[in-house]
Amino acid sequence: MKYCSLVLLLFCLHTQAQYVACNKCWNADSLGNHRVVVRVETGVPVARVIIPWRRRDEHPEQKRIIVEDATTSRKIDHVIIHSISREQADISFQAASGKGDYFIYFMPYKNAGSANYRKDYYLAPDTVAGNNKLTGEHASKPGSATFVSLQSIDSFNRFSPMEMIATAAETRALLAKYPAKDLLVFPEDHDHPIMMQRDLPYRWIKKGASTLFAGEAIKGKFLAFQLGVYALHDIRQATIRFSPLTNGKGQSISSGRLTCFNISGTGYDNKPMTMTVDIPSREVQALWCGIDVPADAVAGNYTGMATISAANTSPVSVQLLFRVRSAVAEDEAKPAGSDFSRLAWLNSTRAQQNEVIAPYTPLQTDSNAISLLGRKIILNADGFPKQVQTFFTPEMTGYSTAPFNLLGEGIHFHFTNKADGKDIRLKSAGLQFTRKEAGTVSYTATSTADQLRMQVTGTIEFDGFMHYEVVLTALQDLVLSNTTFHIPLLPAAAPYFMGLGEKGGNRVDSIHWRWNVAEKNQDGAWVGAVQGGLQFSLRDQNYVRPLNTNFYLQKPLLLPDSWGNGGKGGIDVWRKGTNILVNGFTGERSVKKGDTLYYNFTLLITPFHTLDTDFQWSNRFYHKYNDLDSIRATGATVVNIHHGNAINPWIN
Repeated sequence: MKYCSLVLLLFCLHTQAQYVACNKCWNADSLGNHRVVVRVETGVPVARVIIPWRRRDEHPEQKRIIVEDATTSRKIDHVIIHSISREQADISFQAASGKGDYFIYFMPYKNAGSANYRKDYYLAPDTVAGNNKLTGEHASKPGSATFVSLQSIDSFNRFSPMEMIATAAETRALLAKYPAKDLLVFPEDHDHPIMMQRDLPYRWIKKGASTLFAGEAIKGKFLAFQLGVYALHDIRQATIRFSPLTNGKGQSISSGRLTCFNISGTGYDNKPMTMTVDIPSREVQALWCGIDVPADAVAGNYTGMATISAANTSPVSVQLLFRVRSAVAEDEAKPAGSDFSRLAWLNSTRAQQNEVIAPYTPLQTDSNAISLLGRKIILNADGFPKQVQTFFTPEMTGYSTAPFNLLGEGIHFHFTNKADGKDIRLKSAGLQFTRKEAGTVSYTATSTADQLRMQVTGTIEFDGFMHYEVVLTALQDLVLSNTTFHIPLLPAAAPYFMGLGEKGGNRVDSIHWRWNVAEKNQDGAWVGAVQGGLQFSLRDQNYVRPLNTNFYLQKPLLLPDSWGNGGKGGIDVWRKGTNILVNGFTGERSVKKGDTLYYNFTLLITPFHTLDTDFQWSNRFYHKYNDLDSIRATGATVVNIHHGNAINPWIN
């Protein structure tokens, strides 16, 4: 045990220096991204080493250990793993070359996918017969081999000091210093981002908890920093409050210039937002904060306070000390974004003016009609489109004065009461416009019956995107045998179809589709003609955009409870009477008084604008980085610069 303590002490003193990047020194696809260098000083047949690796990954005992002779690059089959944990490992191996260095690879993996779309998995422990030939009887005492360093395949995969865990004993010793505390605060600069949630980094063991953050800020720039909170019991509704910063000479920086992104900010819709932050016991919460230093601030030292409080804790105040200075030349050479200053973009209020961009034209309203570039929507009293018209010529190069009507009758819902088999008749209170701007028009309508209330909020944007929120509230207990959503299209406006499992082309006579979000990214389709059509998508209040194509299974669609109804719902498309009917249905469901269901949907009115044939015939696009003379020789006139190449290696 004395040896283990000594090794751990030496490791603790030199952790940062010992984890080094050995750029492409080995084949990562077979050996993984991490290894240990150990040294055998004497010619022992079997060497034994204690490796204090402080790993953040869970269950290291379930990952393979590969030992390699550094002199011959040969794998050593005879290995004993006496013990292995996230804190350290005790390993014996056959020292085939005697004295010298040996490599121990500890997170080897394999790629079961392709080079572009990887499916990596860690290799399980090796159970081949060769490993069993070396037994505990052959093992030397710890100390016959010496831990030298930890190495990563490159700097990207290098574990930072913030990823080296504290041992359980170190954590207990730290907590023993603060027996009466609810939480501990560990201030950090942006160069040491907090990486772990359930472990303290060893860096914090050395530093200890603190109630002081000191940083250097530049006038006119945003400085990001962190306040790491370690909960000693469950913490509910953590908040943070900043005081103004003063320099003692009469100048100050307003508290409004300081922010905590975890707690509050500005949403994508330019509205204030507040988040609830709960911290489970013995977990770390990184509170990312920042100060937007005014460009006209007087240089000097400014001090203030950040007070962290929660619903069930006493407040903890952290002193903030910022040395504000003017920019110097080397600041401009620092890679953009490496200082986390772009966090300020999360609260940006830019591009919120809702301006109309070319070639689109401002929206115009006339009674219950809304006109936009090449299109017109006429609304019913219930808020749904009574008619959708387009004014594009069949060639798509100009506009016609005669409308091309899409709908055989208005878009509508049917709510069928199982008790009598009849549709519930809702009466509308009328349409009201709530927003009339050049880029957006919004409106509401409420329709009621004794059993149900339907509240409709519609929005149309200048490009032809329409979003509907349809909230259905039960005013009585009842059973609906079905809820159906109808888009009745004129046959001339529905010759083509794409979606719901159908490839783009001529619409088939009958389509019968059911929800299957586990496997398919389908919640709507497009139906239409060249000069006019509708794309529809059925959603609810919990809709989150899924990942597309081959990434879909990593984040699939959320089944909309209203439309999907536990697998009972679906969409049929067929000819009914004189129309082509898109029929979304839900099947039977029971509702209690006060229950609400969201039958949200979106519409895209196509086409969006005329074709610029002169541009299309005059330009040819090139989609690869290459020598410009070579590109010109192909006849290309426009080069699309994709990310991930020599001149644009990052997504910015």
